Amino acid sequence: MTAIAVPQVVPLSVALREGTRGEHETAESSGFVEQLMSGGLDRAAYADLAAQQLAVYTALEAAGARLEDDGGLVFAELTRVPAIEQDLAHLYGPGWRTRIRVLPATQVYVDRLVQTGDSLPRYAAHAYTRYLGDLSGGQIIKRMLQRHYGFTSDGISFYDFPQIHKLKPFKDVYRERLDAIPLDDEQRVAVVEEARYAFRLNADVFAELGAAHVR
Repeated sequence: MTAIAVPQVVPLSVALREGTRGEHETAESSGFVEQLMSGGLDRAAYADLAAQQLAVYTALEAAGARLEDDGGLVFAELTRVPAIEQDLAHLYGPGWRTRIRVLPATQVYVDRLVQTGDSLPRYAAHAYTRYLGDLSGGQIIKRMLQRHYGFTSDGISFYDFPQIHKLKPFKDVYRERLDAIPLDDEQRVAVVEEARYAFRLNADVFAELGAAHVR
């Protein structure tokens, strides 16, 4: 994969958006996502997705907690693990922890997040792909789940951010903090490349979910 040059004059948030556009579109257009969003699957497929999200966000939020300097990117308002656990309890019922599974592609994703260690640039790449996606396209996913599968709020609280009263201003602040991370040219390129990899990891999870929930 050829690295994308990231000029220093371009804000990091813009470089991330432009540099990951292809991978982002590929992930969004996966067969699993398209079927789920069109009502072509069932609640079991969404429940399986939520189980993968728990594994990913547990690793991501643990990585953020390990950072000595989080660059102001770790917000309590964004924490997703408790909401996912609440959703899984609703979707699977009592004993849900013994009923969910972690797919091989998800484990690869989790392992990469564990490897972020104490690297703020690498954490920023993964946090960008997840949290800004949740605050943007995730809100569309929420509406589609409500429309096609009869959800109200139970089971999809992952997509709710009750501590964030206005999403756009919050996203603006998040992008400003991304842009303020002190990085040289080589580090900026590495952040964009890591974000591209994060989208590919996510697409791999969707591919395995699609294979498991063929209709």
